[in-house]
Amino acid sequence: MSNDTIIALSSGSVPSGVAIIRLSGPAAARVLTDMLGALPEPRRLKLTDITIGGETLDRGLVAWLPGPRSFTGEDCAELQVHGSPAVVRTILRRLSSQPDIRLAEAGEFTRRAFENGKLDLTEVEGLGDLILAETENQRRLAHARLEGGLTRQVERWREQLLDLRADIEARLDFSDEGDVDASPASWSDDALALHTAINGALSVYRQGRILRDGYRVVLAGPPNAGKSSLLNALSRSDAAIVSDEPGTTRDLKEIPLDIDGQLIVLIDSAGLRETTSRAEAIGVDRARAAMRAADLVLWLQAPDQVSVAPPDLREPDQPARNPPDVVTIATKKDLGAVEGARHSVSATTGAGVSELLAFLHRVSGAPAARTADILVSHERDREALLAASAALADATSHVDELELAAEDLRRASHALERLLGRMDAEAVLDHLFSAFCIGK
Repeated sequence: MSNDTIIALSSGSVPSGVAIIRLSGPAAARVLTDMLGALPEPRRLKLTDITIGGETLDRGLVAWLPGPRSFTGEDCAELQVHGSPAVVRTILRRLSSQPDIRLAEAGEFTRRAFENGKLDLTEVEGLGDLILAETENQRRLAHARLEGGLTRQVERWREQLLDLRADIEARLDFSDEGDVDASPASWSDDALALHTAINGALSVYRQGRILRDGYRVVLAGPPNAGKSSLLNALSRSDAAIVSDEPGTTRDLKEIPLDIDGQLIVLIDSAGLRETTSRAEAIGVDRARAAMRAADLVLWLQAPDQVSVAPPDLREPDQPARNPPDVVTIATKKDLGAVEGARHSVSATTGAGVSELLAFLHRVSGAPAARTADILVSHERDREALLAASAALADATSHVDELELAAEDLRRASHALERLLGRMDAEAVLDHLFSAFCIGK
């Protein structure tokens, strides 16, 4: 428990109708007592003058939230005042100048909740995802994580590992006793079942990543194939410059779309061709890199151009990695057809645009996705579960070498503990909280 008390504006930026100022720490009780003469009833709003240092600054609602039944696990107080910049600024200045009270750092309220055992690391990440969620699928996925969906499953796996470790280590300790079987009959079956369960969770990582970060679609093709025009048509905006001059687009431009609750990230790219322009060549290199990193490449071909085949997107140094799907799209539908095209569109007339948007939503996997069944969505999740899976695979290969198997199971347990933030959490927390607002 911290000795100092932190304070911050925890609602949105001012001016606003209402502003919520949050305090957490030992001095929260003193602030309310000085303001009201006595602590109000816990967890009930009380209308009162907001008086600090003998001066009434506003009139509003206050709440007393004693620990450990609070967000941070500490004594907390909230002041709901008018969202005037002057009112908020004065309250923060007056209270933070009192002994043992200071302004909070970014994410510090949530860090205290983590340190006091109110949230584990995956739940903290879920809160961060929820704050940043812009689509319905992102909200659902983040809420499930914040509510402990992944935590509960990982805890079950940890309990199974602990049971296996205890059984094996007990048999090792008493292996010299004649009535103790040194190799439990069900041991390898239980470890294999756990290995299969973890691999099952890993199998939906790609869908979880797409729900959280978006389905990345690169618009690619030769110069003047209509990439920027199609980007504008799909996004219903003038996001990209459109010109008949080849090589106009030289850098990547990303436009997020919310299609029925799924984030689709459209990426306009430079036309692929050989060029003597250094700036355009850099743009072409970036376009190729974006294509390799995409979930889907729309290869645009116009009927008034010579047909050009899409490039080979396989990566020689990563042979196990599957290249993205490439779908040929005929642009400038009003000018004619393109042989072999999956879809035809016209940015000028709008023909085919709604059908292409529906296609993108469908191939993203969003219609079939059940967010309640998708536990793994962060790269950190994937790395931890891969480590646990590999350790379990090693353990099942050491059925007759229980000392090695016990060490393998210990490694699997540690991988799951790191996922929950019970080991080596500081670096992850520092990175995570840097993106939090001050009052969270």
